[in-house]
Amino acid sequence: MKSLNGKELAEYIEERQARQVRALRQAWNTAPHLAIVVVGGSPVIESYVRMKQSYGEEILVDVSVIRPSTETAKVTVEKLNADPLVHGIIVQLPLPSPDLTDEILATIAPEKDVDGLGPNAVYTSATATAIDWLLAGYNVELRGKKIGIVGRGRLVGAPLEKLWASAGYNISVFDDATPDLATALRPMQIIVSGAGVPELITEHMLQPGAVVVDAGTTSEDGKIVGDVAQSVRTRTDIIITTEKGGVGPLTVAALFDNVITAARATVDEDA
Repeated sequence: MKSLNGKELAEYIEERQARQVRALRQAWNTAPHLAIVVVGGSPVIESYVRMKQSYGEEILVDVSVIRPSTETAKVTVEKLNADPLVHGIIVQLPLPSPDLTDEILATIAPEKDVDGLGPNAVYTSATATAIDWLLAGYNVELRGKKIGIVGRGRLVGAPLEKLWASAGYNISVFDDATPDLATALRPMQIIVSGAGVPELITEHMLQPGAVVVDAGTTSEDGKIVGDVAQSVRTRTDIIITTEKGGVGPLTVAALFDNVITAARATVDEDA
């Protein structure tokens, strides 16, 4: 079994980003700043927030965490939109309700929507970009391949379908309405699963040589688990993301790439 290790790739990106941030700070007196809006919370959400805070510290991007109530979340985002010292805004998902999620994400200024989840975001989804980077980093060719995306969620399936459809790739998308997922997936040469359903993808669903990206995240007993069953990892004839450090580290790297780009855009405006 060959592994796709996003953590290794992210380390190279992190080095490049640290140089870019130093240049912005020294040459332009601009400190890139990411604001994370957290409504409610859970151990999983807090782990994601800490991961982003730690990454920001490593590359000298300022990261602030704001914790409004459900009632004040929209006003909080509007204030961050108006703050010239804040270059990127993300809302840590999930929020208490889908309607609130739609409303808050739509409130983020498109030029500050560095997660790429709002309806008018300037930036490509950080998760979709991360999956693209991961496969490119391991020389996995997408063109001409049968690609299956499992799940149509806001974080993985929907933005990835949009990105890859625009590139002209041969994509099939499957969800909980797919009658026989095993039969549907077996012809697929590349599979990305972001359904958030533990043990969803089993070893019998995959053809020899399949490339599998497990981008699902679910909290189970306080731990973050993916969509791929452990039995899949016993197969020696597939290529698959590592159990830890697959897509996640590259998603954070892609997010901060957008923050740096947003900060640089304000420098260009003032130049």
